[in-house]
Amino acid sequence: MAKTTTFPIRYSVYALSLAGLAISLPLSLWLGEGYLITIIFAALSAVGTYDCLQTRHTVSRNYPISAHIRYLAESIGPEIRQYFIQDDTEERPFSREQRAIVYQRAKNVLDKRPFGTLLHTYEEGFEWMSHSLTPTRIPDSDFRIVIGKNRPKPYSASVFNISAMSFGSLSANAILSLNTGARMGNFYHDTGEGSISRYHRQPGGDLVWEIGSGYFGCRNKDGTFNEEMFRKNAVLDQVKMIEVKLSQGAKPGHGGILPGAKVTEEIAEARGVSVGEDCVSPASHSAFSTPIELLEFLDHLRELSGGKPVGFKLAVGHAWEWFAIVKAMLKTGRRPDFIVVDGGEGGTGAAPLEFINRLGMPMTEALLLVHNTLVATNLRDEIAIGAAGKITSAFNVARTLALGADWCNAARGYMFALGCIQSLSCHTGKCPTGVATQDPRRSEKLDVEDKSVRVYNFHKNTLDALQNLLQASGLNHPSELGPEHIVRRMSSTEIRSYLDLYHFLEPGALLEGETGHSVFDKFWEHADAESFAPPSFIKELRETKLR
Repeated sequence: MAKTTTFPIRYSVYALSLAGLAISLPLSLWLGEGYLITIIFAALSAVGTYDCLQTRHTVSRNYPISAHIRYLAESIGPEIRQYFIQDDTEERPFSREQRAIVYQRAKNVLDKRPFGTLLHTYEEGFEWMSHSLTPTRIPDSDFRIVIGKNRPKPYSASVFNISAMSFGSLSANAILSLNTGARMGNFYHDTGEGSISRYHRQPGGDLVWEIGSGYFGCRNKDGTFNEEMFRKNAVLDQVKMIEVKLSQGAKPGHGGILPGAKVTEEIAEARGVSVGEDCVSPASHSAFSTPIELLEFLDHLRELSGGKPVGFKLAVGHAWEWFAIVKAMLKTGRRPDFIVVDGGEGGTGAAPLEFINRLGMPMTEALLLVHNTLVATNLRDEIAIGAAGKITSAFNVARTLALGADWCNAARGYMFALGCIQSLSCHTGKCPTGVATQDPRRSEKLDVEDKSVRVYNFHKNTLDALQNLLQASGLNHPSELGPEHIVRRMSSTEIRSYLDLYHFLEPGALLEGETGHSVFDKFWEHADAESFAPPSFIKELRETKLR
């Protein structure tokens, strides 16, 4: 193909900049003024020349100077969509309406709406809660459940708490605000796997100490578990429960690393690592490798902590691995005091796109699997279940409890209460609200006195809203919620309650034989209390494409 001999119009901005510089420079020198115009043309000419000479960006070479308008528009695209294009009910990842209700409840301002719902009530997937013609009167919204009721030191937990977010991911002032709010509202604050920092301890709010694969706060120099360091932290009065993290919803099976450049003296102090040293969370634990060893480790932690409730958190993946843990419970008689189910829709400061979008079971299905398994093995009464996954409202809490959970945790909801504006810059260190950053110039602008009250208000007003929902439904406590209370629209002409929509197993069903549920009938028999390995027929499938 022959080259065109005409001047490409795409070079017009660059050509005009060069012409402007050629004309304005001698005029400025002659008149002794007008240098600002010359400087502008010189800067544009320099940018255009660089664009033409560089080789990394073809668009810039073909469209010198003007390509930067595209780059600017692309860089502010998320903000443009969020503030000007996104409608009030579009969840990307949280809708304007979801964020607004948190902001309003956190600020303790009017959270009422006029003129009816913005939701499409005849659209497939719409859900609602059934009400009663005989409403109840509940005296208080401080709903609580007892975890580890048969242990020496059981814990009375609120049904709505702060999910795991580490110091290091969140700023010092954010941690201070969360824990102060938790103390004011008498609910718990999960430390995240970054362990217990000075900012967790200072306010004195209840803590659930999360222990991940890096064993931060209880590790030897080589990253293995250290009993004495664990005991020192676990016996603190402020620590109410111990939670071993097997996996998290946003990046299950991934592990992580905090680069040494970000490991400050305060982070190193909390995690038990050296300043400036890479802080590694392996993809798996070194303290155990089988289901039975996991339960033995939990029992050992309970003993070292003086009898506090001990459990684990997981995002559900392969069903047989979860079944193997339950079989280990039946075989050994050892039990966790609680299990926290983290949905695949969970958030994080940074994770690969494929992990965020496509890995891990969403909370609804994961919670149903865990709840049903414990019911069908007659273990449900002994083990409490918490759940987390995009929970920001009282209805979110109600539907989660109706599916089988005893309590709920929220992370991003409480971040909104701190002032998070969903700028999606958590991984850059440039959080505009000072929540998810270690830049002191940003984080020090987050006022602890004000934000801790907002955390308290969000918790209190959400539970007040839950109280109103329960009263309208004729119930007296969240523990009475069941699948019969939540209804989903399947089509424009069909609706089903959760009781009819989902398959709920009868007590002891797995111990007696077939359940009529394909996942249980296919994998339960083949799960092994001694190993997380897949069943033999799954191994065989992995060796061939002839299926």
